[in-house]
Amino acid sequence: MKAPLRIAVIGGDGIGPEVTREACRVLRAAAAKGLSDLELTHFPHGADHYLATGETLSQRTFESLRDDFDAILFGAVGDPRVPDGRHARDLLLGLRVRLDLFLNRRPLRLRAPELSPLRSADSAPIDFEIFRENTEGLYVGIGRVEHEGTPDEVAVSESVASRFGVERIVRRAFEHAAPRGLRVTLADKANAVPHMFGLWRRVFAEVASGYPGVESEMRYVDALAMEMIRVPDRFGVIVTSNLLGDILSDLGAEVVGGPGLAPSANVNPGVHGLYEPVHGSAPDIVGTGRANPMAAVLSAALLLRDHGAVEAADAVEAAVDAALASGVRTPDLGGTATTSDVGNWLAKRVGGADTSP
Repeated sequence: MKAPLRIAVIGGDGIGPEVTREACRVLRAAAAKGLSDLELTHFPHGADHYLATGETLSQRTFESLRDDFDAILFGAVGDPRVPDGRHARDLLLGLRVRLDLFLNRRPLRLRAPELSPLRSADSAPIDFEIFRENTEGLYVGIGRVEHEGTPDEVAVSESVASRFGVERIVRRAFEHAAPRGLRVTLADKANAVPHMFGLWRRVFAEVASGYPGVESEMRYVDALAMEMIRVPDRFGVIVTSNLLGDILSDLGAEVVGGPGLAPSANVNPGVHGLYEPVHGSAPDIVGTGRANPMAAVLSAALLLRDHGAVEAADAVEAAVDAALASGVRTPDLGGTATTSDVGNWLAKRVGGADTSP
């Protein structure tokens, strides 16, 4: 008998616990329906835990997350009571690096045309993905400040790209695109940053030569950003560096309806994964019932799909589409439903209950 899918749940800060609670409700509904076999284990880590214990993420807990679970469902981090963000760095960035989750995958699908700010959204389908390198680039934290506080102050941040790191994510982009008939686009800024992005271009061309049936192209990121607004339906898979991917994926999220509908996966394919909505902790709306759980629910669907529970993932995504079509929306999408209203509706839909008015 196949072992159940073991999922660690870290709600984190702000609205993180609220949206992950609803995502877990939907996951349990899928399991009760027989669509998946899973076990959920909750961890308390976040600002509250850090302030109470002084612990961000112990070595013992990290080893448990690494060895005892197939995936992590994550809420959000960021709390004004921890102004230096120490716990957030150790939790989210620390897990990405220590688990070598080199691929940040951001599906960007427009599920309801009226939610996009683009006038052409009702006539052209928008459905593409951004593959963002997740462990290198400017986010490695290498740098220095000289003569701080003086008129001669200089700040230097170093960006790192290795052939190994670039090649593995570019190859994953082509492997993903090939069976789906998608174009792969490299986003870079090689004209202004020739050393690092020159490496990206050389590796991209080398990998592309091994996939003659896949259409590929290279675009400077500024021009590509304009094309994402003008003709977003032309893209299939965009692969890019850590910083550029961070910016482009948030732009893409707004194109398809906002962060409340934006899931993500941080993965080392076949090894481990951390799945999270991208909207942040939103401390200003904690406890108001205004948080949109759909991005967390869609992140849970990504988790299911990546671990072979395709029927369950399909049911969860179909439930989100049905909720949007039925007007079951939180205030960020123009509705009046609360966080728990949406989670309850989605769980009932996944479980096969009648959700008609």
